[in-house]
Amino acid sequence: MRALDVFALVGLIVLAGCSASVNTSGPAEVAPSPTIVEPRPTPCVLAPVIIPTPPAEIPGYTELDPSTGLHVTGTAPEIDFDHYRLQVTGKVDNPLSVTYDDLRCMPKIEERCTLTCPGFFDDEATWAGASLTHVLDLAGVQAEATGIKLISADGYSTLVFMDSVRSNDNFLAYEWEGEPLPILHGFPVRAVFPALSGSNWAKWLIEIEVL
Repeated sequence: MRALDVFALVGLIVLAGCSASVNTSGPAEVAPSPTIVEPRPTPCVLAPVIIPTPPAEIPGYTELDPSTGLHVTGTAPEIDFDHYRLQVTGKVDNPLSVTYDDLRCMPKIEERCTLTCPGFFDDEATWAGASLTHVLDLAGVQAEATGIKLISADGYSTLVFMDSVRSNDNFLAYEWEGEPLPILHGFPVRAVFPALSGSNWAKWLIEIEVL
């Protein structure tokens, strides 16, 4: 099926309690400009990552996680962090296989924004990570591309139109409140789209397929 056909069929995107209608009328509203942190120096020197662990008691579906103040959606999959790679595939000139530290060495965006699951909850927090636009520019998105498919390690996927993807506010978060993402909320990497519903904020991200 062609990418345009896929987008035409998508009327509702669902993510473990989050739902949002696909925007077909044009680009999403632009969120307030985030804080842009300057690119890392070369060579990039990073502090070791303290890998988070899941809490002893895992809250139920859409329940509040008391350790973070965020609501839980989905079930965290097991990810081999030592071999973790984020793949960028599809309609690109230079397919990428990016490590966690590669992302940490890229231009960084930090923003306090709200993850909204309509009818369920609104979670406000400070997230930080690599600019999505920068990652896609490294991959060389082809002119005919119409959007991206975000694929998670738990089998979830979601589609985002290119008009929304290209906002400079979007990023691939690896930090929450200055710390590595909690296991329940996307570690090692999740997508953050400040102007879009939480259904697009794919957790445990392993692949970005350009369509």
